Amino acid sequence: MFFVDTLEFEGLGNRSYLAGGPDAAVVVDPPRDIDQVIAAAARRGVRIAYVAETHLHNDYISGGLELARTTGARYLVPSEASVSFERTPVADGDSIAVDEGLLLRAMVTPGHTPHHTSYVLEEDGRPVAAFTGGSLLIGSVGRPDLVEPRLTERLARAQHASAHRLADTLDDDVRVLPTHGFGSFCSSSQAEGVTTTIGVERKNNDALTMDADTFVAEMLAGLDDVPAYYAHMGPANASGPAPVDLTPPRAADAEEISSRLAAGEWVVDLRNRVAFAEGHVAGSFNFEGEGKLATYLAWLIPWGKPVTLLASTPEQITAAQRELVRVGIDRPAAAAVGDAHAWVREGERPASFPRARFVDLAEVRGRGEQVVVLDVRRDSERADGYVEGSVHIPVHELHGRLSEVPAGRVWVHCAGGMRAAIAASLLDATGRDVVAVDDAFTAAGEAGLTLTGPRATS
Repeated sequence: MFFVDTLEFEGLGNRSYLAGGPDAAVVVDPPRDIDQVIAAAARRGVRIAYVAETHLHNDYISGGLELARTTGARYLVPSEASVSFERTPVADGDSIAVDEGLLLRAMVTPGHTPHHTSYVLEEDGRPVAAFTGGSLLIGSVGRPDLVEPRLTERLARAQHASAHRLADTLDDDVRVLPTHGFGSFCSSSQAEGVTTTIGVERKNNDALTMDADTFVAEMLAGLDDVPAYYAHMGPANASGPAPVDLTPPRAADAEEISSRLAAGEWVVDLRNRVAFAEGHVAGSFNFEGEGKLATYLAWLIPWGKPVTLLASTPEQITAAQRELVRVGIDRPAAAAVGDAHAWVREGERPASFPRARFVDLAEVRGRGEQVVVLDVRRDSERADGYVEGSVHIPVHELHGRLSEVPAGRVWVHCAGGMRAAIAASLLDATGRDVVAVDDAFTAAGEAGLTLTGPRATS
C-alpha cells in the first residue's frame, strides 16, 4: 500500500508531500527548512529516494536542493526550468520507480509557469494521486502572471489546457494534491475545502466548466496584488538556495535595540496586536507571529534590511525564524524575549496607542469629530465596499506612502484587524496619532457607518 503524508505551511498557504511505499518515498515541493521532512520520513521508516519540484517557485524558497544533497536523493526538476545546479531533468511522460509497484509519472502542465510539471502517482499501473503544484488547485488554478507580464495571457490559456489535460487523462477518483491554494497568493482565487479529486474539480473548477475565452477573461480580471518579495524567490530557486541556519539569534538588550532603530534597521515585535498596542518599543513594527508573518513582513520590508525580532518567548522566535527563512529572510540580526518594559532603556517608557471597534468610529463620527479613516485592504477588497470618506492605501504600499495620509487622528482598519495593526504600528513609528480598529469589516455597516459600493446595498 502506498501512503501520502501532507506537510502544511499555513503561514504561506502551501503544502508539501511525502509519498511512497514500505521502503522508499518521494518528497514533492519541499519547504526550505528540511529537518521536518526528514523527520516525517523517519517516522515512516522510509528512505527519501527522490525530491521532485513541480516548478521554480515564486512564493517561497525551496529546500529541494539541500534535501537531495543531505539524503542522497535524486533531484527531479522540470527539464525546461533554467537552473545553475546539477539535477535530474524531467520531461513529459518520464516515469520514476519510487518503490515496488509504485511509479511517479511526469505530466507537463504549463500555465503557472512555462515549465510547470505535475506528477501522477501510480500504484500497480493505476493512477491514484496527482501532485499538481500550481496547476489544478482546489476550485481554482495557479495564477499565470508571476513570471513575465507579456506571457500572462498565454499562460492563462495554457492553464486552461493543462487543467483539461489532467481531467481528460485521470479518473474521477484520483486525488488532486496541489502545493498552492490554501491562502497562497500564488492561487488565482481562493476556494473552500482542503481535499479534492479529479471528479470534484470536473464539476466545480472554472477551468473545467468554462470555455477557454471566458475562463481567461475572468481570471485576468480577478488577479490580485503580487507580494513584492516574489521577485526574489524565482531567481533564488534557480541559482540554488543555500542551507539554512536556525540556531538562536544573538540576544539584544535595550541599548542595542535602540541603536538598531537609530540606524534605520527594522525591529519587529511578534507579539499579538493587543499586547503591542498596550505597550511597545517606539519605532518598532507589529507583525504578529500567529498571522501571515512571512508574507506580510517579506512584502513590506526593504529587501535585505536587517531585522531584529522581539517576542514573548523563545519559542516564538524559533517559529518566526522558520517562517522567515522560507521567504529568504535568513538570519535575524538579533532578538530579544520578554516584554516592552525590558526592551526600552532605563528612564524610558513603552509607547502605546488605543484599539477600537467600528461602533466606536461611528460614535466619533456621530459627534462630528473630524478624523481620518484609513482603509489598508487590497484593491479587490475595497471594490466590494468601503466606509464613505475613507482614504485607501493598501498596507503593502503604506510604508512608501506615509506622506499621503492626511493630517489628524488616523483610525486605521482592514478586514479583520491584523493588517490594521501592522499599519497602525507603521504610523505610530512616525509619531502619528493612531487608533487601530480591531474588528471585522462586516461590523462597519452594522455600526451605522455609511458604506459605498456593493456592501452598501447588500
